[in-house]
Amino acid sequence: MTALGIGLTVAICVIMLSLIHGLDSTFIDTGHPNHLIVIRQGSLNEVNSYFNRDLYPVISLLPGIQKNEKGDPFSSGEIVVVISHPRMTGEPSNVMVRGVETSAFQLRPEIRLVQGRLFRSGMRELLVSLPISRRFRNMKIGSIVHLSHSDWKVVGLFDAGGTAYDSEVWGDYHDIALDWDRPVYSSILIAAQDPMAAKSLQNRIADDRRIHLQAMSQTEYFKSQTISSIGLKALGSFIALIMGIGSCFAAMNMMYATVMSRTREVATLRTLGFGRGSILFSFVLESVFLSLLGGVLGCLMALPMHGVSTGTANFSNFSEVLFHFRITPQILLQGLFLSAFLGLLGGFLPARKASRTRLLDALRD
Repeated sequence: MTALGIGLTVAICVIMLSLIHGLDSTFIDTGHPNHLIVIRQGSLNEVNSYFNRDLYPVISLLPGIQKNEKGDPFSSGEIVVVISHPRMTGEPSNVMVRGVETSAFQLRPEIRLVQGRLFRSGMRELLVSLPISRRFRNMKIGSIVHLSHSDWKVVGLFDAGGTAYDSEVWGDYHDIALDWDRPVYSSILIAAQDPMAAKSLQNRIADDRRIHLQAMSQTEYFKSQTISSIGLKALGSFIALIMGIGSCFAAMNMMYATVMSRTREVATLRTLGFGRGSILFSFVLESVFLSLLGGVLGCLMALPMHGVSTGTANFSNFSEVLFHFRITPQILLQGLFLSAFLGLLGGFLPARKASRTRLLDALRD
């Protein structure tokens, strides 16, 4: 029963750690170091950023930006809006809709069309990520979705490889800007030639007081969005603390019962010449070994959660972010270390009592 209790504690801790790791990885794995996201100065993300479209050529023609085979700059002006849409369960949730240009796909090679086709400009058509299509209603190919003032048709599904773009719906920039009556850009994504060029572009954009824009590394931008996991980390730590305390008491209770039922064994060991230190060590080792068995059991119970998809609120832009539970070898080792620590903590006091049992009292019992 003690091993099972510790196993449940370890299982919940491993699941919480895999949830947090999966959410953090969704943002950390998104982006490329030499890609820059240009947003309005003072904005924390693309949702609350907007600026005039006249600034697009000012940014895209700066020196240091990569060129495509036609000699045009590798850049994409985009708009981001948030809509409320029902999940499969019927409860509404916020979903991010991104209006992009065709160059957006070249700037994001991790995005792969898996079903259907690309949207066409002027036709009110959408691309939906696979996780969104499974989690929300009317997001399959051929479905009609009412957004803003018009009906939109889903024509394709894409896979973003577990990155933050798996939580988005994409459409043509001009269609979305027109339907939402927002003739602005939320951001501009540009590809710098190398790290030095990226740093130079960041400084040049920040120093230009006329445009009031800022450029951030795409990877750093998405790392800053990991604020979404703060609440989950606090909740996971609280649950682990409460269950850890309970497991310590369970291990301690079991070991006290063991000491009381094995008084003759302790007396025999003392008679044979074993010292108090040896007896203390043997009982602590037994407790740790039992707890490690529980830890292995807990890790096995948590493994089926690996790869399970779920979602939570992104408090930086108030939309839903989708991610997968990710159980890594490091997380499993942390679970085993936790079980060993619980065994050590719960078994020390009973082992200390066993080692201090007087030989005369043990022989009388």
